[in-house]
Amino acid sequence: MGEIGGAPFETLVLDLFSKRRDRLPCPSLRSPKRIRVEEEPSPFETLAEEILFLILDRLDANPLDRKAFSLVSRSFHAAESRHRRALRPLRAELLPAALARYPAVSRLDLSLCRRVGDAALGCVAAALRSTLRSIDLSRSRSFSPAGLESLAVSCAALVEIDLSNATGLTDAAAAAIGKARNLERLWLARCMRVTDMGIGCIAVGCPKLRLLCLKWCLGVTDLGVGLVAVKCRMLQSLDLSYTAITKKSLAALSQLHDLEDLAVVGCPSMSDEALSSLKQGFKSLEVLDVSSCDRVSHVGLSSILNSAPGLRQLRLAYHSFVTPSISSGLQRLSTLQSINLDCSHVTTNGLKSIGSCCTSLKELSLSKCSGVTDEGLSFITSKNKGLVKLDITCCREITDVGIATMTSSCTSLTSLRMESCSLVTSLGLRLIGQRCHLLEEVDLTDNDLDDEGLKSISGCHKLSSLKAGICLKISDEGLVHIGNSCPELQELDLYRSVGVTDKGVTEIARGCPLLQMINLAYCTEMTDESLRALSKCSSLKTLEIRGCPRISSAGLSAIAVGCRQIAKLDIKKCHDIDDAGMLPLARFSQNLRQINLSFCSVTDVGLLALVSVSCLQNMTILHLKGVTPNGLAAALLACGGLTKVKLHSSFKSLISKPLLQHIEARGCSFQWISKPFQVQLETNEVWKQQLQDVVVR
Repeated sequence: MGEIGGAPFETLVLDLFSKRRDRLPCPSLRSPKRIRVEEEPSPFETLAEEILFLILDRLDANPLDRKAFSLVSRSFHAAESRHRRALRPLRAELLPAALARYPAVSRLDLSLCRRVGDAALGCVAAALRSTLRSIDLSRSRSFSPAGLESLAVSCAALVEIDLSNATGLTDAAAAAIGKARNLERLWLARCMRVTDMGIGCIAVGCPKLRLLCLKWCLGVTDLGVGLVAVKCRMLQSLDLSYTAITKKSLAALSQLHDLEDLAVVGCPSMSDEALSSLKQGFKSLEVLDVSSCDRVSHVGLSSILNSAPGLRQLRLAYHSFVTPSISSGLQRLSTLQSINLDCSHVTTNGLKSIGSCCTSLKELSLSKCSGVTDEGLSFITSKNKGLVKLDITCCREITDVGIATMTSSCTSLTSLRMESCSLVTSLGLRLIGQRCHLLEEVDLTDNDLDDEGLKSISGCHKLSSLKAGICLKISDEGLVHIGNSCPELQELDLYRSVGVTDKGVTEIARGCPLLQMINLAYCTEMTDESLRALSKCSSLKTLEIRGCPRISSAGLSAIAVGCRQIAKLDIKKCHDIDDAGMLPLARFSQNLRQINLSFCSVTDVGLLALVSVSCLQNMTILHLKGVTPNGLAAALLACGGLTKVKLHSSFKSLISKPLLQHIEARGCSFQWISKPFQVQLETNEVWKQQLQDVVVR
């Protein structure tokens, strides 16, 4: 304290060296104290978690809906995190953050992550130790047996693993899988390096297996299958397609009393002798697939069918001849509901025999079968009036006579596929909609369909999928009927149906708000007006408009703004789409995964803009004159989620080899195309005539 004129004063001390923030030169310079204001609690915070879970259960699968829900309040955000049970990340590096956000995940799909290392699997094992029940690694690479072992040992609740296409998987990895003691379902399709030793480890370690897929496991023989039959007594479904098994395996499998589904497609040792050796067993078998077994005739087939009286589904695709002799094995199958004869040679008497023996069929597939006539089709459909699904794709001998009998007999059809039935006229096609009102899926691609036919099909008010590509007689008039009467339509294919214009598409967009996929490729009269109308379909996920020269960036911008769920986009040969169309895509289409930019007017600017789309995985970039090697290299380097890229081979020598190797090491595969530039597009009439010439030859 000092004193001036008898008046005391305070000494001012300046501390210029202290790092303490509370030492201010004057009390008046101190920061004012913050006054806490008590905020009123949000009414949403008082809702019980059970109520929030009920709301989440009723939300659609749209991720934007869940995101909006989580942004309502803190309690909503926490509830959404705890409620989610399924997770499908785009890249492995996103796993730690995703698992921290969603601790209750039970189903983890990593099929979109091309490179999943041991560190990522270790992270999964640590975060989902008690909750994980299913993991999909069917398209993933880079993990080792150690990573699989950490997963199998740590996650005691794990019951399902999909390792399909893991061509580098060895017996050591199979031994690691064998430590998942509670495993019930396992897919090892195309794991060609796994042998009987690895399968033996799985059989011993996983006695609770109910489903096992060993398709294309070339190292698996009778020894491995025998071990599975001995140790996995609860097995219900087994796929041994394209393996080297013999009749010894079938004898072992006949001891599995719970086996319901067996596939031996393309097994070279499957013969009449192998099947005839089975005198008993397979009493529980319900589904059997012996497609592409060239050495199996009606003799061997009868043997195995006689030992499986409860069979419900039979697949005989690519069978040499379907003749009346096949009936000897079908006579006892009163429960048979589905038969698949795709790509087989069928005789009229053969179909009659099947129709006489099997009168409870619900599904019949004769796709690309030669020898199917009106007489045979009429007989089998008249005997099976309860048919729900029928496939007669490319049965080119069928006429209006067969269609008339089929439609009058099978009025309960929900699915009809008859692409390229060239002898059926527009009059025959009209009968489909007039008589089969329950149809939900119809494929009339490359037929004589006209507007009257579409009008009759519009009477199927539950229609969800309509394929009318290469139908040159349909126009806007027919689409107006579909738009007015089919509000549940989700998929529409109008590929090369050149009579369709903006008016028809506008009516579809107005009347079908649930539309998810539309193919307008080579519908040359389409303009931006169609895309502006389709932008109102907020659920649209797939849009194919290749070869539509009148569509520009303005129309594509409308799609980007209105259809935020768009995932697949094909704008090949849309020459008026340029960088102005890419910028809105980059901003609004964050769910975009696949795009074809070939022959457009996009430059480096537009290509680099797409880098911000984090979901983008598949790109086709051919003949883009405005794209330079440097711009392409920068885009490829910055887009870390790419898994497949199609490029013209001319770029291969212009991009540095180390850069390409670096991108491939991230999990991206390149496909180099050397197709020359085509200036003029062929007309649809010429194209169809060429197709017919090929078929005739």
